[in-house]
Amino acid sequence: MDSQKSNSNNNSEDRMELCNGHSRKRKWVVQSSDMAKRTVNPIRRIVDNMKIEPNPNLSTISLSIGDPTIFGNLLPHPNILKAIEESLRSHKNNGYAPAVGQTQARKAIAEYMSVPGAPLTEKDIIITSACSGAIEICLSALANAGDNIVCPRPGFSLYQTIGVSNALDVRFYNLLPEKEWEVDLNNLESQIDEKTKCILVTNPSNPCGSVYSRKHLIDILEVAERHKIPILADEIYAYSVFSGETFYPLASLTTTVPILSCCAISKRFLVPGWRLGWIQIHDRNDVLAEVRKGLYDLATRILGANSVTQGALPKILSETPKEWFDENLRYIEDNAKLAMDRLSKVNGLEPIQPRGAMYMMVGIDTEVLGTIESDIHFTEQLLANKSVFCLPGTCFKYPNFFRIVLTVPPHMIQEACSRIKEFCEEVIAIS
Repeated sequence: MDSQKSNSNNNSEDRMELCNGHSRKRKWVVQSSDMAKRTVNPIRRIVDNMKIEPNPNLSTISLSIGDPTIFGNLLPHPNILKAIEESLRSHKNNGYAPAVGQTQARKAIAEYMSVPGAPLTEKDIIITSACSGAIEICLSALANAGDNIVCPRPGFSLYQTIGVSNALDVRFYNLLPEKEWEVDLNNLESQIDEKTKCILVTNPSNPCGSVYSRKHLIDILEVAERHKIPILADEIYAYSVFSGETFYPLASLTTTVPILSCCAISKRFLVPGWRLGWIQIHDRNDVLAEVRKGLYDLATRILGANSVTQGALPKILSETPKEWFDENLRYIEDNAKLAMDRLSKVNGLEPIQPRGAMYMMVGIDTEVLGTIESDIHFTEQLLANKSVFCLPGTCFKYPNFFRIVLTVPPHMIQEACSRIKEFCEEVIAIS
């Protein structure tokens, strides 16, 4: 009781001060939560701190933003626009959808994403606010504060942002540039302990543009099987692979490892702003029974994704022609070949051949480029001198590389590569 009285008195004193016999209320002090303070996007933190202005004598070429629509050169197929217009004008999708998604939309996703060896029903689908929302829900369902998750390095920065925000220990396993960004399996295994709640696998990869072989995916699954750890598969670039490559859904290669696969219409259908993604629950043996319920419960926090887009989704998935996807992939692949050809001839740079997605990672030899101190310094000086903006590899936990986006118009790729070459030659000349 004395303790309670003391606390009460202290609280009262905290709320007012006595001044000349009159009470004076204290000033407002409202702090953000610990969760908010923990939430940092590495890309934003690095880019916002660069504070470098581009060369005013040159037009700025941005190869930094992973949005295929930004230059207006890649547009949604007319059938996609027709489907969204019909959904909007029907007035059937103006209200709330079920938290896990409209039944018809979930059925359409299950049919579209089912493959031999990995069948799906609508009960295995949870519709989310884009792929990023799917990843957030999955991590929230799988891990408690203090648990750890194991993510690729280099990898998409959002994994770290969500994990740290949720008070998780975010660990990283290395990818090997000399093996076209395959997983260092020994390094992966070394990161796992009794508090590891999931292995995160990105295929095809942002930022690397890598596409894993069937054998390599099976090798990854064997690690998960040995340690009995589920996999969170970020497959936002599913089927976005270049000629001669094959995309294997991870869940199609196992009957025992439970997999939560995250996908969306954002990149492949060229509508990232429509914010519609989903979780696919691949769980042959009911290992994730409790997690499945948790996913359903967590979906209620946003009360459902965009209803109009859900209403259009069955037609978007069924009426977008394969030829259109193929044409877009040829466009990106041609840009990749162009960038690879140009940059591989630049002294001091080592581009890694992409096999899919829409990105390329380029190595920086700081010994050759003697005055360049780091990848951040390289990208800062490239912007300041040549008005070409690329993201430094540090954004993806991988220093001495930079990432370029391959969805820009070809003439911009050509001009950017020419400027990068000039920049490196000028750096070498003064080193």
